[in-house]
Amino acid sequence: MCREARRSRSGAGARVGGAAGPVVLVRASTRAMATGITVQLVVEPQLVADPDRALQVFHEVESVCTRFGTDSDLVRLNRAPDRWHRVPRVLLDALVEAHRGHVLTRGAFDPRVLTSLRALGYDRGFRSCVANVALEDRDVRRVHPRGLWRPRFRCATSEVHLRGDPVDLGGIGKGLAVRWAAARLAAQPAVSSYLVEAGGDCFAAGPGPDDGLGWRIAVEDPDGGAEPVAVVRVVDRAVTTSSVRLRTWTVKGRSVHHILDPRTGMPGGAGLLAVTVVGADPAVSEIWSKSLFLAGRAGIASLANRRGLAALWVGDDGAVETSPGMDRYVMWRRT
Repeated sequence: MCREARRSRSGAGARVGGAAGPVVLVRASTRAMATGITVQLVVEPQLVADPDRALQVFHEVESVCTRFGTDSDLVRLNRAPDRWHRVPRVLLDALVEAHRGHVLTRGAFDPRVLTSLRALGYDRGFRSCVANVALEDRDVRRVHPRGLWRPRFRCATSEVHLRGDPVDLGGIGKGLAVRWAAARLAAQPAVSSYLVEAGGDCFAAGPGPDDGLGWRIAVEDPDGGAEPVAVVRVVDRAVTTSSVRLRTWTVKGRSVHHILDPRTGMPGGAGLLAVTVVGADPAVSEIWSKSLFLAGRAGIASLANRRGLAALWVGDDGAVETSPGMDRYVMWRRT
C-alpha cells in the first residue's frame, strides 16, 4: 500500500509554501471499497475547490461494482452470467477495462477468479471471510474457468454478456475509481495539483505542495513495519501496490491469499509479499502490479523489463528490488 510520505498538516485547509508561492492544501477523506480514501488538493488562494465530488466516485463505483451483498448491479449480473444484461454505464466501462487488461496481460489478469475465491471461502466481505475452509486444492482447481475470457459488449445500449462465468472487479475497481476521481479534480480550475489515495492505489498530479518537484509517496512495509520500504517521487503518475499483507487466511491449515493465478485458481506469487508499479494510469498500473506479482520472485524482473514497467517488489525475505524503469522515481529504499 502507498501513502503520502510527508504527513499533511492538521485541519481541512493549510497554507503552505511551494515553488510558485503560497497555496492552500485542502484535505478530505471518506471510507469506501473496504479502505480509507483521501484526496489532497493544492488550491490557488482565493479560489474554491470541491474535494467531495472526487470522493463520491468511490461510493458510486462501490454501489454498482461490489460483488458482496445482494443488490449491486454486479451481483445481479453474476447471478445469470449466461445471458445479456443492461447495466449502468459505470459497470459496463469497468467490464470493458477489465477485458482490456485481460488481453493486455495475455490472460494473467482474469476477473473470473471469483469462482476460485468463493471456493476458498472469500465469498463475503473480508472481515467475515471464512477461515479454515474444508477444501482440498484439487476442488479449487476444478472450478476455475479455463481459456481466454471473451465477454461480449453492446456499448450503444450498455449491455454485456459474460459468456457464462461470474466475475470479480476487485482487481481493477479501485484503480478505475482513482482514475475517475482524478478526472473530476482535473476539471476544477482552482486545483493546481492533487493526490488521490485509495489503499494501495494512488494518483499524484502536478508538482505537489512542497518543493515543486513532485509528490513523495511512501510504499508501506508488507510485513506491517512502521517504516516504509521505499519512497518514490512522482508527477502526473499513478503508484499502485498489490500486497498480501491484509487479505490472507487459512484453508485446511494452509495460508492462502486473494491474488490468484488464473492458470491454477490458487494463490500465486511465490517468493513475493508485495509489488508496486508506477505508471500513467492507476487502473492499468493496478492490473500490472497483480500480473507482476503472479510472475513470482523468479519471473518478475524478466517480465517487468520485457514490458518496460517501473516496478518495485518485496521478497518474502524482506529484500527490496526494483526494475530499471523504477529507479528514476525512487528517492530512498530500504537496504
